[in-house]
Amino acid sequence: MTAAPQALSQPICLRRPSLRHFCVRARLARSIVAQVAKRVPVDVVLPDGSLLGGGARDASRPGLQLVRPTAVFERLAHHPKIGIGEGYMAGDWKTAEGTDLADLFRPFAERMTTAVPPGWLRLRGFVDRRIPTIQNNTLLGSRRNIEAHYDLSNDLFATFLDETMSYSSAMFDRSLPLSGQSFEEAQLRKVNAILDMAKVGQGSRVLEIGTGWGTLALEAARRGAAVTTVTLSKEQAALARERVASAGHADDVDIRIQDYREVDGRYDAIVSVEMIEAVGEEYWETYFRTIDERLAPGGVAAVQAILMSHERLLATKHSYGWIQKHIFPGGLIPSLQAIHETTSAATTLRMTGVDAFGADYAETLRRWRETFLARWPEVNALGFDETFRRKWEFYLAYCEAGFATGYLDVAQVRLERELETAGGTA
Repeated sequence: MTAAPQALSQPICLRRPSLRHFCVRARLARSIVAQVAKRVPVDVVLPDGSLLGGGARDASRPGLQLVRPTAVFERLAHHPKIGIGEGYMAGDWKTAEGTDLADLFRPFAERMTTAVPPGWLRLRGFVDRRIPTIQNNTLLGSRRNIEAHYDLSNDLFATFLDETMSYSSAMFDRSLPLSGQSFEEAQLRKVNAILDMAKVGQGSRVLEIGTGWGTLALEAARRGAAVTTVTLSKEQAALARERVASAGHADDVDIRIQDYREVDGRYDAIVSVEMIEAVGEEYWETYFRTIDERLAPGGVAAVQAILMSHERLLATKHSYGWIQKHIFPGGLIPSLQAIHETTSAATTLRMTGVDAFGADYAETLRRWRETFLARWPEVNALGFDETFRRKWEFYLAYCEAGFATGYLDVAQVRLERELETAGGTA
């Protein structure tokens, strides 16, 4: 399966050059960027080599090179949360010589709440876009959203993932330097950590929500568990079945193309790795209630979740961003507080353990991006174009910076039923 050419939407002022002179928003955008450049240690370099806002280039600071300044300001003016990413995809801007893309993003991630002058933030309501209803995670919508990303091509993902085909944060050995650590071992450490958290062992009946390419299900089967795993990705399911069968565990793992809301039965352990981000806030209660209903008495659930602070969740959950448009339609990252509040209000489940390892995700993303770029000729040969390359480079670097600065985190969360009495379980 190959990618169709990526079509980038353009503000009307870019489509009709005669209107550019009259675009008040674009002039405001230029002014805002100039003010942000004074508050964030990043040089914004104009095509002639001068800096936006004046001054001289400081080689010790990251540099953002404007290639087509008018296009950048137009995109930012009309779609601030989407325009910067689409500008990179279109080649309207790039990193200055000697600047890594993730290093460019870090100062902004560190100052996410302070980079834009407070007075300008009051204009946010005029430019924020609501999330399109087509991305709602209904039974049909979820399938469409998952297919848009995970069914791109198994061959694409194989070019930059490690041998386990794990597309979630690895867990590195915290007692050793990152350099030299095996990526495959770090991914298996993550898998075994969450299986341990859910107490998966010989004879366990396990439900996995979100199959990926089958590594967790396979490791659970190797422990002697009987595994049911569900996914909405046909591409992932097909390869997962091949991998499980080739490992001799086809009879131990039932791989279904099925929505988590349609699963029945009771399970001793339920595990779900970085799937909650695709659920959507309106279905968080349904997600956790399903886990509650499917969990057998005395069972344990373990969820690996990407997290943001609760304050940022409240501030951004209703606005439409670049990641939602171009990478994960229908996606929303929860906060630990949101998980606590949802499980407390809608289920008998309670959080009984949290293991956070956000710095490991920064390293995971760094390795993915490095490999993706190094193997770009192979990706290109699959039918993916230069716009796709820049899109994925932006996505991986943007996320890396978020985890490296602590703006984002990832954690494995253990969920167990609230005790009804001192001597029994719910």
